[in-house]
Amino acid sequence: MQTFKKSTRPFNSQDTYPCPVCRTGEIAAMPMMEALACNFCQHIFTASEERQSLKMADRQPPVTWHWNGKKWIGAHLEGVEFGWPYFAAAIGLIFLPTTLLGLSAYYFPPVPGSRLSWLPAAWTGLAFLSHLGIVLWLVGEFYQFPAATYLRAWGRRIRRR
Repeated sequence: MQTFKKSTRPFNSQDTYPCPVCRTGEIAAMPMMEALACNFCQHIFTASEERQSLKMADRQPPVTWHWNGKKWIGAHLEGVEFGWPYFAAAIGLIFLPTTLLGLSAYYFPPVPGSRLSWLPAAWTGLAFLSHLGIVLWLVGEFYQFPAATYLRAWGRRIRRR
């Protein structure tokens, strides 16, 4: 298999390039198809040589990357615009319940020295971590970040050393 070069070169769908998803495997043309596939994460891509772009075909909405001559840049979702309302909703989901729990623990503190005096602080911290986890999980699901593939590649890199 042909390895990719670090020099600046225009995108050609018949060459081999680093995978923009897993960043471990290489994408190359699939035999008898007008598509490219990664040899590590098994994602399928369609290429546009005129635009110097690559589109993930096995995802909806598809993610698009552009070739700058050395590496893939951008991971844009077609037809999806994120703005301040999504960011505000995520911040609200994380901090509103945490703030309500923290304020209630502050205004109605437990009896000092009681067996469960640690519970309000732990409950507030757990609320923050769980709501942060929910937001991170939703972002990961939307972008379909391949966490298992990333961890498998990371493990391979460690074993090579």
